[in-house]
Order: sequence, then C-alpha cells, then structure tokens
Amino acid sequence: MSKPICSTGLRWLWLVVVVLILDLGSKHLVLQHFTLYESTPLIPYFNLTYAQNLGAAFSFLADKGGWQRWFFALVAIAITVVLLTMMYRSNARQKLGNIAYALVIGGALGNLFDRLVHGFVVDFIDFYVGEWHFPTFNIADSAICIGAALIIIESLISPDDKDKKAATKA
Repeated sequence: MSKPICSTGLRWLWLVVVVLILDLGSKHLVLQHFTLYESTPLIPYFNLTYAQNLGAAFSFLADKGGWQRWFFALVAIAITVVLLTMMYRSNARQKLGNIAYALVIGGALGNLFDRLVHGFVVDFIDFYVGEWHFPTFNIADSAICIGAALIIIESLISPDDKDKKAATKA
C-alpha cells in the first residue's frame, strides 16, 4: 500500500519547481540580453558575465569533445531518480534532508535542461577580488552546493538529535 504523498518527503517538491523557475528564468534573461562573455558590473566584487560551460563544476571535462554532455545528463537523471526515491521513503517532517534533496534535484534538472537544449550550461554569476575570478556559475549550481552542504550538515546531526526534533514536532 502506498503512502499519501503529503506524508512523504515528496511534499517538498514545490522547492524543486522554485529552483527551476529561478534558474531557467535567470538563464533565459542572460541569453536574451547578453552576448557570450559580455560582463556587467553590479556591485564591487560581483558581475553578471555570460559564459558557457561544456563540462561540470569548474568546467571539469569541458574540453573532452562532447561525450561529457551526455555523461553529465545521465548523471543528473540518475541523481534525480535516487533523490526522488529517498524523498518518497522519508517522512515529510524530515525537513533538512528533504529541502537538501529538493535543492539538488532542482539544480540538477536546471543544468540538465541546458545540456539537452543548448549543449552547454549557461553560467553568469561572477565573483571576483582584484584580478582573481571565482569560476562563473549559476543558480542551479548554487542550489546543488547548498543542498550538498545541507546533506553533510544533516549527516553530522546525531540520530538522537533527529529523534528528539521529530518527537517534539509530532
């Protein structure tokens, strides 16, 4: 017998939709208003700079001839399926874990969309200090990193702490 979705972690799928709207909307604006490598300063240490990433984080494998597009697409699909399964199996009250999974799924799907539609990931967030620039990234990348950090934080919370929090919220 299946559980009602509202009692599972899938209750947090709305966050996936929010991440996708913010990510795809911002990328659409960049594609409409910027030419490749065009940069607009917003505040000190922060530019909007349109870049294309053929690889993964920090342009990992970007120069490998195209096969990486499909490899990273398959990785995104696999991660999404695994995390959706984990969300379904978890209780809706396990907020930290479900929020983390939703952020990673939203980010993975945002970058997957780019890979499938454009053949590259649209990046535009450019932080810098002096002449040093952090690798350009996007909202999907941010969601994935925040989600991964939350997964690590949740793993560090002792099971006793989790049980106490769940008991007090019940």
